[in-house]
Amino acid sequence: MQELTHFIDGAHVKGTSGRFTDVYNPATGEVQARVPLASPEELKAAIASAEKAQVGWGATNPQRRARVMMKFGQLINENMEKLAEAISREHGKTLPDAKGDVQRGLEVVEVCMGAPHMLKGEFTDDGGPGIDLYSLRQPLGVVAGITPFNFPAMIPLWKMAPALASGNAMILKPSERTPSCSLLLAELLKEAGLPDGVLQVVNGDKEAVDTILDDETIQAVGFVGSTPIAQYIYGRAATNGKRAQCFGGAKNHMIIMPDADMDKAADALVGAGFGAAGERCMAISVAVPVGQKTADTLIEKLIPRIEKLKVGPYTAGDDVDYGPVITSAARDRIKGLIDSGVDQGATLVRDGRDFSLQGYEDGFFVGPTLFDNVTPEMDIYKEEIFGPVLSQVRAETYEDALDLVVKNQYGTGTAIYTADGDTARDFAHRVNVGMVGINFPIPVPLSYFTFGGWKKSAFGDLNQYGPDAFRFYTKTKTVTARWFSGIKDGGEFNFKAMD
Repeated sequence: MQELTHFIDGAHVKGTSGRFTDVYNPATGEVQARVPLASPEELKAAIASAEKAQVGWGATNPQRRARVMMKFGQLINENMEKLAEAISREHGKTLPDAKGDVQRGLEVVEVCMGAPHMLKGEFTDDGGPGIDLYSLRQPLGVVAGITPFNFPAMIPLWKMAPALASGNAMILKPSERTPSCSLLLAELLKEAGLPDGVLQVVNGDKEAVDTILDDETIQAVGFVGSTPIAQYIYGRAATNGKRAQCFGGAKNHMIIMPDADMDKAADALVGAGFGAAGERCMAISVAVPVGQKTADTLIEKLIPRIEKLKVGPYTAGDDVDYGPVITSAARDRIKGLIDSGVDQGATLVRDGRDFSLQGYEDGFFVGPTLFDNVTPEMDIYKEEIFGPVLSQVRAETYEDALDLVVKNQYGTGTAIYTADGDTARDFAHRVNVGMVGINFPIPVPLSYFTFGGWKKSAFGDLNQYGPDAFRFYTKTKTVTARWFSGIKDGGEFNFKAMD
């Protein structure tokens, strides 16, 4: 069995804590590797080394740091297949989906190639008599990224690229369920010219997280995961005087108006609801058709599309629509929530609980599941299922549908399908959600904008990637300078009598 490592000071390093956790192949249910869990002493040593390495890296010309990003982007492209295979092997998502995972992270790296522009300060001359004012954007020092299992490339790249391009050193703690991709990315960064110690990949569990949160050297923490943990990390980091951007759970709604193209809406719902087995924070898990006729038509459109979905391991080919969920515990939790939906009175239109695949009976698969007549009081509505389950909540009017989204505790993403521009504009302006799609199901912004949710989906005031990332990973220093006049006149050569 393969024993994975940490990546510290530019090299793979075996764990010394004696603690390990298993890394599964979700399609087969088999343990394929084990990953070391760092002790506080191991983590503190990595942080101390990063602190030393950051001094030289932070003093490096921003354009030279950008060149490392350029080379890094090139190497990611060259190693796309290898990275995608590592993701699929540990996460279970299809190879095309895994390549998309890498690609969306690569796009942030590409923006960071322009870091010198993003790091420019401001200047005012003659703010007073002979007085100039200017601001500097300087790195924080050592920062940390704590990333989830569901995007093993994208989210680590969202964290590390702007942090490193800004001149910081980073401690990256990837999910212990999908650690291999982060280790590969660290290798590529070293090859791209990143000095040893500037990126430290340290595997661990809650003990490692708490060590990061309490260590005085760490100046900022970026996290993506569930809302309870996001709130915990944000609170503890803030108490310890650190910057924190912590992104949590989601319950994303798509409103379907009566004038919408129903075929396009149904296609969008199937892709956004069941892609990656629903293990996306931007997945659409709630369809809200307006009017009974719209709801009936939508169900009729969804059923044949769902029945045609191909579920299987990533090795079965690129025509597989989605694979297993991450663990047996995740599978059992999803099935338990489906049970609760039935018990609480929702109409189970398609049941994925008994899905089984020949040769992969021990895999963590859940078949596509569709509910109708779901109400806001039900557990399947209130909780983030994070699985291949789509719920339809019927709304009588547009205002009723909008009210559902506004009152929901989460606010990551939402969408509306309509042919009416006035309705779309009204929705975009009034809804209290961070990312909005108009006839677009998964509105993840391009990498030169910024990604972030509202309400209990996000803690902190700055978003991921784009301009906000450079604000988050730098601190502003303002200089007020005055140079006294007269020096430019030169020296006095004539004898001057004493006054």
